[in-house]
Amino acid sequence: MASITIKCFVGLHQSSPEKYHRHYSFTAPSKCVVRSQRHHRRLNVVQAAKSSPKITGRNLRVAVVGGGPAGGAAAETLAKGGIETFLIERKMDNAKPCGGAIPLCMVGEFDLPLDIIDRRVTKMKVISPSNVSVDIHKTLKPHEYVGMVRREVLDGYLRERAIASGATIINGLFTKMDIPQEKNAPYILHYNAFNGESVSAGEKMSIEVDAVIGADGVNSRVAKSIDAGDYEYLIAFQERIKLPEDKMKYYENLAEMYTGDDVSPDFYGWVFPKSDHVAVGTGTIGHKPDIKKFQDATRRRAHDKIVGGKIMRVEAHPIPQHPRPRRVLERVALVGDAAGYVTKGSGEGIYFAAKSGRMCAEAIVEGSEYGRRMVNEGDMRSYLKKWDKTYWPTFKVMDVLERLFYRSNPAREALVELFGNEYVQRMTFDSYMYKKVAPGNPLEDIKLAVNTIGSLVRANALSKKMAN
Repeated sequence: MASITIKCFVGLHQSSPEKYHRHYSFTAPSKCVVRSQRHHRRLNVVQAAKSSPKITGRNLRVAVVGGGPAGGAAAETLAKGGIETFLIERKMDNAKPCGGAIPLCMVGEFDLPLDIIDRRVTKMKVISPSNVSVDIHKTLKPHEYVGMVRREVLDGYLRERAIASGATIINGLFTKMDIPQEKNAPYILHYNAFNGESVSAGEKMSIEVDAVIGADGVNSRVAKSIDAGDYEYLIAFQERIKLPEDKMKYYENLAEMYTGDDVSPDFYGWVFPKSDHVAVGTGTIGHKPDIKKFQDATRRRAHDKIVGGKIMRVEAHPIPQHPRPRRVLERVALVGDAAGYVTKGSGEGIYFAAKSGRMCAEAIVEGSEYGRRMVNEGDMRSYLKKWDKTYWPTFKVMDVLERLFYRSNPAREALVELFGNEYVQRMTFDSYMYKKVAPGNPLEDIKLAVNTIGSLVRANALSKKMAN
């Protein structure tokens, strides 16, 4: 019997780790799981799940690799749906570098308690390259806010729920997956198991399952196992800075976004409030060697508001910029960052990670008739079909906006100017808060098009004047 520790947080601030913590025990699978003698026929992708063979003597077995929002949401949904679920996570206290913003709809959809949300942001500023600041929260309704979370808290909470729903959690490093060569063979996942105390390489173990969900992030080994292909990525760099009390008061419910070639030639810089500190960061796609220079510029732009702060932690992590060429192969599916579900321009991925994990798990539960039948590629692809239909418009719009407004400082000046328009603010936040491309007013859309052109023209003229 092994034991893991998941930190618990109470209220809007971290409680003392010595006082508040829980121990979850789990029984790790045997060192070498005996290969099942049952044979399960792999059906053609076009065949319906109801024609899949029934499973006798046990339920469908699914492994979820990765314990972030995608993996936690997937494991919980699978376990609740009668699937024998194994969640493999390398580091239970992982603090992934992340801005940590979540939309309002996620709080409701995933029934998140308010005490894991550090801050409820109701004020937002976007700052242009020339330091013109625009408040972009004017159209928020009284109940609306952007939640700010720490990934170590959110991820731990979602894993905790998966455990409570019946998932078996494995504290281990996934190393490789053996793809079945025979139609009726299981997938064999190899991993190094940790006991929660040792810092060694871990004990080599393996487990056999009927299907696999890869939720193991941008460097996904599951993706490599199915030759899913690569994608362009952004490198994000972030510092957690503890501010004096008077400085922290300024950021109590305020988030800032800085634009300009100095902070990033193809992304933006940010200052996001957390429980007792702020996250200050930036990112870049095409200028990765200069990321520390961009971070220094972000700190300089926010200097007066963060002066006196002490750096608590320095973090960096890649962020995908588009979906992988392959996201499903036979009974293996990718979700979250492993699949490439992060919007361009904003870098938002937490909601899409959790949502894709849940949608994939729901497709498996439905296709297997709550764990009683074998699944096939058709079941896995039903998740892709639903995902693409629901979220392709959002990803496409963000792609277009990035190409239009992130290409130069004049374009960024135009973007900030447009954010001063309340119609733009309402459309932006309605789309962000509820994850649907908000329907526009035709007349207002025409005005917006004219204003966009005007803003771009004025910004370019200003740029030429300054150059002279």
